[in-house]
Amino acid sequence: MRLSDFKALSFDCYGTLIDWESGMIEGLRTLTERVERPLTRDEILQAHARHESQQQAQTPWKPYRELLPIVYKRLCEQWGVSYTNAQCEEYGRSVQNWPAFVDSPGALQYLKKYFKLIILSNVDNRSFQHSNDKLQVEFDAIYSAEDMGAYKPADKTFEYMNAHLGDLGLEPKDVLHTAESMFHDHEPGNRFGYTGCHIYRRHDQKGFGATMTPGTMPTFDFRFNSMADMVKAHQEELREA
Repeated sequence: MRLSDFKALSFDCYGTLIDWESGMIEGLRTLTERVERPLTRDEILQAHARHESQQQAQTPWKPYRELLPIVYKRLCEQWGVSYTNAQCEEYGRSVQNWPAFVDSPGALQYLKKYFKLIILSNVDNRSFQHSNDKLQVEFDAIYSAEDMGAYKPADKTFEYMNAHLGDLGLEPKDVLHTAESMFHDHEPGNRFGYTGCHIYRRHDQKGFGATMTPGTMPTFDFRFNSMADMVKAHQEELREA
């Protein structure tokens, strides 16, 4: 199997193209600095993952920018820190500050020459626009949680993408689903029969960071430590051809 066998790449955005973990840590700094005991980076990310995934399951219709303030509130309660509504709402707007991984824009611009590019992301459209500006590429389709009325890993998200691929002249077999998260992406991707490409951003770290453990590990067909490595592999395929 080769990367060049596919006509399109569908991407998770946060954790794969945007460095959401660094964005979270920075966005939560005014909270975590007030916690009585020092928290490790992974403690912060794992707590965030738990509260976020619970809230996404409970209120799948709520836009991400309105869901994050609830996560902030739950973290404050967990760690015994006072909060105001203004602080919660400020964190809800923090996605606009989350940085792109340094290799994402260039890699996407290269891949755009050979593939259609699709976003399948747990985000609202307003927040994603800020991220899209950082990624510096025009996607062929953007399927957001706000559009879908659900958050990955819910079946409804991949069902939504399947229902709209025909608009791009594609079938699921034409698409390589490219993502970091085992929980949000590769596990449901397996259920829907997608070929998977794991961008292993956390290859030098333990655990799952800002995502929940998937339980039984999903399968995937490609693995790269970065988007830059994915580009190198595609370039090597072209040289061999």
